[in-house]
Amino acid sequence: MADIPDSGRTAEPAPAPAQELAMTRIEPGDDRDHHERRERRPFTDGATAVRRSATAARRRAFGIVATSVSAVTTVVVVIMAVHILFVAFEANTANGIVRWFGDRATELCWQFEDVFQPENPKTEVAVNYGLAAAVYLIAGRLLTTLIRRRA
Repeated sequence: MADIPDSGRTAEPAPAPAQELAMTRIEPGDDRDHHERRERRPFTDGATAVRRSATAARRRAFGIVATSVSAVTTVVVVIMAVHILFVAFEANTANGIVRWFGDRATELCWQFEDVFQPENPKTEVAVNYGLAAAVYLIAGRLLTTLIRRRA
């Protein structure tokens, strides 16, 4: 065999590990991931890792606050709805549960308790407490959406 002369060119150095993008092929049945391909991008420096960690923590905190607002709003609306049902079906007001829901609903209804004054007392409770529940529901959902977008 004949010798091939050296052209003087050298192979290019491999990229540094922090700069390369590793692509891993996931085989069918592999339970590591449901995706066919997964990208892994290593952090370029410690500051980036800290920023990403802080961003993730902020998102978790905002998510917890948004979930809390949504839960409280839901509980208030359920209290109002149960009170409306108890009044509509003439529940026994001497019962402790009926009295508790009535007291809580009255406390939460604040300015909506006498917005409308129809002749029928059942209709009055249904309309006014229903209006208060609708305001709570809309305000709670709007606030939850704003908090989640802030994250």
